[in-house]
Formats: sequence, structure tokens, C-alpha cells
Amino acid sequence: MATISTRLDPAPSAPKPAEQGLGHFSNDTPVQHGGLGKTLRIFWNMLFNKPRTTRPVGQIPVQPLTREQLLAAPDHSVYRLGHSTVLLKLRGKFWVTDPVFAERASPFSWAGPKRFHQPPISLDELPALEAVILSHNHYDHLDRKAVVQLAEKTRYFLAPLGVGDTLVKWGVDASKVRQLEWWQGIEVDGVRFVCTPAQHFSGRGLFDGNQTLWCSWVMIDATRRIFFSGDTGYFDGFKRIGEQYGPFDLTLMETGAYNVDWPHVHMQPEQTLQAHIDLKGRWLLPIHNGTFDLAFHAWHEPFDRIMALAWERNISITTPAMGQAFRLNQPERGQAWWLEVEPQPVNEHAAS
Repeated sequence: MATISTRLDPAPSAPKPAEQGLGHFSNDTPVQHGGLGKTLRIFWNMLFNKPRTTRPVGQIPVQPLTREQLLAAPDHSVYRLGHSTVLLKLRGKFWVTDPVFAERASPFSWAGPKRFHQPPISLDELPALEAVILSHNHYDHLDRKAVVQLAEKTRYFLAPLGVGDTLVKWGVDASKVRQLEWWQGIEVDGVRFVCTPAQHFSGRGLFDGNQTLWCSWVMIDATRRIFFSGDTGYFDGFKRIGEQYGPFDLTLMETGAYNVDWPHVHMQPEQTLQAHIDLKGRWLLPIHNGTFDLAFHAWHEPFDRIMALAWERNISITTPAMGQAFRLNQPERGQAWWLEVEPQPVNEHAAS
């Protein structure tokens, strides 16, 4: 039977998530917003001025996974299933971050960013999960149908404040849900998770902005340490997390969906690399790319830029294909698989 315990970890002189008014959360450093005009311009450009390069022409390579393969895999195996969905095997059990299996990252089945590829394994084929680890409630990170379908085979759901309430409303057994604030830690079957700060925002509709918390996660299994960034802009919190919990054997770092129009809530690749360094990371695995069209940059640009930067700084980086195993005990760089996908013609309107 699983054991679970909760306690507050000693935080480096950093505040808890601030609440503004009735249940509205904010970042440590206020994030600047461009106002209604800028927001409308961004939506207009998303709808009508997207460069063709934001989606691949060729087929994204996917290595199919089976339940039998996963059960036979060694501990500390890590699999990208798509976007920010990462499956980890720790202590003989399975843990998954931000499971999104939907065809679109959208409230609608008929509109919104559509997947470039299918997941390497279906929800039905996934083995039993010890925990689902959630970073925030945006549609490309919190997939209602996936959560509901996984509820029966998942022992626990770990979520930032408020997101757990959403799960319960969707029908997840409240006894399975654990909600944490920044710097709060929880232990599940010997694996420790700490809900750590991120610089982002939340909301699934027009009127629920910042009513639930967003976060990153520290995962500690004996001598192995993994960091999952969730969605975030670059901020000094990475240094605090690195000082408190680093060094990390692996950082799963947001690298994609960036743009000059939203610099505070997503990182440019240069910032991703600096965050990895701040965290005292050993291996960097870029995520939040290769699955959905969420910005104006070419779909392969995040890989190109982060790879070049890592090579320049002599940083160990791994880029496994979707479904390909990365073994913490025998780390490898992986292949530049995106170079095998048919490139799109360059569009003069492309913007980063």
C-alpha cells in the first residue's frame, strides 16, 4: 500500500504565492500585461497571420510504447509522450507530468492547436500510475478527458492550489487529490515532491484568470533529483530552487511557445539554458515543443536554438524522440530527429 506524508520544507527567504483579492494568485515579481489592445492583436495574428513554418509538413517520428515494455524497463527511465507530458519510472512505479492526450489543446474539439503526432501509448495501454503531477490548468497541460480516464488507474494527483478542486469537480475522488502551495513538500512511496515557484498565470476561460496556482516541481528519489519546469518565464526563483534542492540529474525544461510579445511567462531558449545552469542541472531535456502550434516560431526552432546554445556552453543535452527512453543511469544525447522531418518553406512573416 502506498504511503504518503506532507510537510513544509524550509524555504529560502522567499514568499508563499501571493493572493490578490479573493483567491487570485500572483507571481513574486508582478508580470506586465500589454492591455486589451495587445491581447486582441495577438489573437488576430494567431488566427490570420501564422507563418506556415509553425507546423511540420512531414511526419513526426514516434516510437510506439507498450505496457509490457514499460513494466520491463529499468528504474529511472524517462519517456517524452508529447508536449510537456513526461512518463517517469521511479521505484518500480510510474509517474506522469501534465498528461495531455487530446487531439487539440483547446476547450473545443473542432478548433484550436491540433497535435502534430499521436501519443506513443494510449491512455488505456498505460500501466497503473502512482501519481499524476500537474503544473497548472491551461489546456495544453490539463486535459479533462485524460484526467477523468486516468482517475481509476491513478493513486494520487499532485496539484498546485485550486487545481485539485477542479479535478474533484470533474469526478476525481477527493481522497486521491493533494494540493500544495509553493515550497510545500509531499512524499509518496519514498519519492519526494516539492511544489516550487514558477512565473506564469492560470485560467481556462474568460473570467477565472489566476484563480488557481501554477508551479514547477522538484522530484527526489534517493540520490536522483529531477526538476520539471511546467510553464514559466525566466526569474530568480531558479537560483533559489537550485540552491535549495540542486544539483539535478535531469531538468525537464520548457523550450517552446515563446515570443517577444509574452516575454515574462515563457522563456526564450537562451533563458531556458540559463535556468538549467541556475538549477545546477546535469542533463537538460527540452519539453513544451514538437506537439502543438502555440506561437509564431518555426516548429523546429526551439530544438535548433537550444541545441546550438548547449553545444556552445558544453551543456549535456538530450533530445529523445517521442516514446524513446532516456535512462538516467546511462544517459545519452539522443538524435536530432527533427532534422529528418520535411521542413516547411521559410515564411517572411515568421517571428520569434
